[in-house]
Amino acid sequence: MAGKSPVVASAAQRRELMALSHSRDRGEADRARALLLTLAGWTSPRIAEAFGVREDTVRLWRSAFMTGGVDALRRSVAPGPAPVKAEQALAVAEAVLSGPVADRPNWTLPRLADEIEKRSGVRISRSRLSVVLRQKGLSAGAGRATP
Repeated sequence: MAGKSPVVASAAQRRELMALSHSRDRGEADRARALLLTLAGWTSPRIAEAFGVREDTVRLWRSAFMTGGVDALRRSVAPGPAPVKAEQALAVAEAVLSGPVADRPNWTLPRLADEIEKRSGVRISRSRLSVVLRQKGLSAGAGRATP
């Protein structure tokens, strides 16, 4: 029958979808809820309207589920190149923070970002630098002062 979805799910998959529909990640929860509505007989246009997305998006979610199961609905890291800029900035920051600081008691994010740009030519925002440092357990205020 036109408009009906060929999507089927086992009892175990339905339980997984129910659990995923309560995810803290809204995208995951929406995708799981959309599939549960599909299984309940809702059409793509109706689901798209309910979630404020395009029908093509609903079809992509259904297709992902049919080929990859519930795991295909989970959030994943988008493929792409490694964050080279952050790695270069971190290499300079680690060297700078491990050395003595003669003209000030410690480093600030703006000063550290300027020093990274001066030494490597890499410009990184203060917010991104802060995130990169925290991921490595470092802090801009951790520089060693010299007596």
